[in-house]
Amino acid sequence: YRYLGNVAQMIIPTHARAQAPRMMVPTLQSCDTFVFLVAGAGAIFGKNADRPSDETHQVVRSSAAVHPPGSKLKCTHIEIAQAEKTYEVVLSKPSWMWGCEIGANSEGVVGGNEAVSSLLAHELGSEPRLLGMDLLRLALERGGTAKEAVEVLCSLLEAHGQGGACEDGGDWTYENGFLIADAREAYVVETAGVRNWAVERVKPGTGRNISNGLSIREADSCSDGIKAQCKANGWWNGSSAFDWKLSVGEGGGRRAHAKLELYGREKAGAGHVAA
Repeated sequence: YRYLGNVAQMIIPTHARAQAPRMMVPTLQSCDTFVFLVAGAGAIFGKNADRPSDETHQVVRSSAAVHPPGSKLKCTHIEIAQAEKTYEVVLSKPSWMWGCEIGANSEGVVGGNEAVSSLLAHELGSEPRLLGMDLLRLALERGGTAKEAVEVLCSLLEAHGQGGACEDGGDWTYENGFLIADAREAYVVETAGVRNWAVERVKPGTGRNISNGLSIREADSCSDGIKAQCKANGWWNGSSAFDWKLSVGEGGGRRAHAKLELYGREKAGAGHVAA
């Protein structure tokens, strides 16, 4: 493979093309974030994005700051209250957007964002709210640890909701998944609809990846009311263990695991991570 910006393209050697002239050569795209927590030695973190190919990305630095009481912050689509202080951050972001695809702050917190889809996606509509990438930047600017960043993200999601155009000049919108880590711990945060969320803490000494689908099975915590909503909709029976992905992603259907793990990518790659 060779990598061209955000696209991985399969290259077939000349002799192979000669032997198989009718071979269809696929173009592979991927939006993934991964972390591996190295016991007692920190974390390995990375991300690949599949944003629109004609979209300009910037790497930007924003300095730490103390903000006057009552300050407001203009995010991509809406204005919210500014925090009392914000950390220095380095971000990779679409040029037209306030938020970021991936970033890190001066306290050693890192994070990445993915588009996901749930049975509550219809709630988003077209109303402008915080984008997933706004939420990620806010979490990095305001969270001094991975845990703090997750708390910031979930509280802002509940307060302001997610939604609005996710591409410049278009109406594409989506729900979001996040992987947030520091040198000691990591968390997966996945969202559904406008304000629902689930959090999974990554086990120490293990790895985790997220892609364009819900992946949390047993959440360590989730938003108030989501279990009752799933039960009312017939997506969860209310007595078995609550499975976030099966309930919110596929309404209790076992298609969720087969659909999102079609090629067994995470399982197949597990044996190749050594740290």
